[in-house]
Parts: sequence; structure tokens; C-alpha cells
Amino acid sequence: MREEEVAAVRTHEDQEHAARRARRILARIACLLAVLALGGCAVGPKFVKPEVALNPDWAGKGDSLLTEGSPDSAWWRAFNDTTLDRLVEIAYHQNLPLQVAGLRIFEARAELGIATGRQYPQVQAAGGSATAVGISEHAANGAGLDREFWDYQLGFDAAWELDFWKKYRSGVKAEAANYLAQVANYDDALVTLTAEVARIYSVIRTFEVLIAQARENVGIQEEGQRIAESRFRHGATSELDVSQATTLLESTRATIPQLEINLQQSRNALSTLLGQPTGSVEALLAGTTGIPAAPAQAAVGVPAELLRRRPDIRASEFAAMSQIERIGVAKADLYPSFAISGTIGTQSSSGAGFQAGSLFSAGSWFYSFGPRFLWTLFNYGRIKNNVRVQDARFQQTLMDYRDTVLRAAQEVEDGLVGFLKSREATVSAANAAAAAQRSVDVSLVQYKEGAVDFQRVLDAQRSLLEEQNTLAQTQSSVATYYISLYKALGGGWELRNGQPLVSDSTRIEMEQRTNWGNAFTKEPSLPKSTTSSSTE
Repeated sequence: MREEEVAAVRTHEDQEHAARRARRILARIACLLAVLALGGCAVGPKFVKPEVALNPDWAGKGDSLLTEGSPDSAWWRAFNDTTLDRLVEIAYHQNLPLQVAGLRIFEARAELGIATGRQYPQVQAAGGSATAVGISEHAANGAGLDREFWDYQLGFDAAWELDFWKKYRSGVKAEAANYLAQVANYDDALVTLTAEVARIYSVIRTFEVLIAQARENVGIQEEGQRIAESRFRHGATSELDVSQATTLLESTRATIPQLEINLQQSRNALSTLLGQPTGSVEALLAGTTGIPAAPAQAAVGVPAELLRRRPDIRASEFAAMSQIERIGVAKADLYPSFAISGTIGTQSSSGAGFQAGSLFSAGSWFYSFGPRFLWTLFNYGRIKNNVRVQDARFQQTLMDYRDTVLRAAQEVEDGLVGFLKSREATVSAANAAAAAQRSVDVSLVQYKEGAVDFQRVLDAQRSLLEEQNTLAQTQSSVATYYISLYKALGGGWELRNGQPLVSDSTRIEMEQRTNWGNAFTKEPSLPKSTTSSSTE
């Protein structure tokens, strides 16, 4: 075998030996890191779900209009109004604030990924360099050296602060809870959206009815004015009857423009909820008339179910869970941190140009690694106050949770009493409107015959419009309170199950700009390892 071949074989063996040595070193480092990481201990407090006293039953329990059982998640369909169903569907897909809430979920998911990555070596860098070096003739110990050469390096650096006090693990739990809070916030936004669409739709139909009634009463009052003018021309009465009839007529006409203003403003509000420009809902509203008729009964369940159904309560709980983990993150800074850093690579210098073989020869390998200990003793006061800041914020989240639960119970009770009493008032309002209509008919006949004066006609006509408006407002209140009741019960967020969180156009725009992987196809959920303490 020639000398060149022997040298090549030896070079190859040297390289293999150096590679095996590097692998052994890395294996020892990994074992040391694992032992230290597993031996750590958490320093933060544990989360305990706050207790909030709730009544065992609702105040209206036993009423025939209330039934036991879980509330319907798609409660708006109980109105049997296809237009309303269509509006809710459009709003779900196009409402812009809801899509912002969906985007916050993707943001929180990415933040969780960042926090998860911090558990692993914080510095991981592979790199290389080629540096031209020139040494001064007057440099110390420079005699006999090549003063101009190239220095080549290729290597890998890593640094890992061990999670000895579970700081990074607490950070992951904090971001996981924040992620679930954003999911709950999205659900809460969806509950609010469906209720607001239904409420504004009911308001629009109510204004349409009020306008129709005002115009109908204009016709009735025009007939009364015609009769008064006829009697005045024939000398059967004074001009006072004509003036009074004209006053009432013009007063009724004056109410119509204001009602039309309110109607158009409500339509504009509905357009915005649907994510559409103003004037685009008229076609959607065509074909259906009348105030939506709420079902005769409502299923309300028990107060304890609020803690599971209401997304804002879940969001508040997850916010508290996230914040308590941040106390642990802050407390970890009170203690020393332990880290291991290391570098491994090859280095070669050449005065005559780059030589590839020398860079990867056995003698070119270098490495360094070792532990590092850091304790910021002189920042103790600042760190301690940061712990206090996080603790105060946590206590705020507990207070917010309790307040959210109590307000949720109040909203249900308010919706219940409103629904029940409005139902009760509707019967009387309908009877009053029918009686007022009869009074107008009788008073006009008697006025024509001269049996009563025109004041009786005026009072009857004025009362008719008032009673009809009262009936319409009461019917609207029944629908509105039914809507607010199911909003308070947390109904509607189930609409998102199996559905995308953002529109296709938004997804395409974002994917063209950034690599989102499979984020847009995954359901909003977390591995059990990150949600073991959650209630989701």
C-alpha cells in the first residue's frame, strides 16, 4: 500500500475516533442535564378553584312557563323564523370582532409554542466563519509565525438553563391556561353575537310594527277629521272639533319619521354585525313580518350549570389559572439558576489558502462545556416586588371570577323575571288594545249621530294608539327577555364545534404571508399534559 493511501486511511480513522469522542461527550452532557432537570422543584402556589355561593334553584322555579332540562344550544331556532336563522349564520361567518377573537386563539397558540420551546436549550446555533488575520510585525511572540493567514471555524453552540425551579414549566402552564381563556373568550363573543343579532332583529320587527300601527291610526284619525269637518260645514258642531282632530292627526304623523329613523339605525347596526356595508340587509329582511314570537316555555336547568355553560366564567377561571403560574415564574428568580453551555466544532488555519481536509481532520476538533451558576442577589428587592405584583394580579382574577359568577346568576334571574312577567303582561295588553279598538268604533258611530261630543272620539283614538304601542312593546319585551335569558344561560357557543375560527379569505391571506403549518385545521384543544389542572 502506498504512503498516500496509508495516510488517507489514518486520517479517516482519526476522524471516526474524533466523532465517537464527540458523541460520547454529548451523551454525557445530555445525561447530566436530564438528571438536574428532573431533580428540580416547583416554587409557585397551586391553583384552587374559588368557591362562590349560588342559590340551589332559580326564583321562578315551579312556574309553568319554565321546564327542567338543559337549555337548547341553538335557542334562536325556537322562534321558527328562517330569516333570523339565516342572519345568525351569516353573522357567525362574517362578523369581524368574532374573527378577531378567533385570531387571538392562534396568537395564544403560538405563544404557547414559544413557552414550550423555552424548556429546551435556549441557545442552539450552528455556524461557521472564515476570517482573514494579519499580525503586526511588532506583536509579542510573533517571531517565526506566519503573519497573514485565514482562520476557518465550523461548530455548534448550545446553552441550557435548567428548569430546576420549574420556572419554564410554569410558563408553559400559564400560556396553556391563557390559550384556553382565549378559546372561552371566543365562545363568549359568539354567545354575545348570536344574542345581539336576535335582539336587533326583534327591535327591527318591533319598529316595523310600530310604524305600521302609526300609519293605520293616521287613517283612523283622518276619518275622524273628515267627520268633524263635515259636521262643522253643516253647522252641527264648532270649529273646535276640527282643530282638535287636526292636532291629534298631525301629532301621530310626527311620530312616524322618528320611528323610521330608529328603524334605519337598527338596520345599520345589523349590517355591521353581519360584517356588511349599510343597506345590505334589506333583501335579507324581506319576506318576513311581525315581532318574533318567543316559545311558550323556556328550559333553564339549575344555577350550578352556569359554571360549565357560561364561557365568560370559564375564561375568568382560566385567567386565574394562568396568573397563578406567573407567580411561580416570578418566585423562581429569587433562587439561583443553573445552566450548562457548550461548544463543539472544528478549526483550521492556513496561510496558503483553505484546505478542506485539514478542517475535518482529527486534530481540528475542539469542544468546551460546563455548568454555570447565577444568582442575582442584589436584585432581591426588585424580584420580591415583582412576586407581589403577580400575586396582587392573581387576587384580582379571583375577585373577577367571583364577580363574573354572581353577575351571571343575576343576568339569568333578570331574564327569568322579565320573560315571565312580560308573558303575563301580554294578555292584559292584548285585551286593552282590543277594547280600545272597540271604543274607537263606538265613539265614531255615536259622534256621527250626535250622541257624544268629539272629545270622546279624541280620547278613544289617542288611547287606541297608546294601547297598540303598549301591546307591541310588550310582545317585543317577551322576545327580548327570552333572548337575554338564553344569553345569560350561555347558549350559542356550541355553534363553533367543527367550524373554522376565521373565514377562508382570512386564512388564505395569512397563509400566503406566513407558514402556519396545520394551525388552521386543528381544533382548539390542548394535550392532557398541559391541561391536567383545567376544567376544559
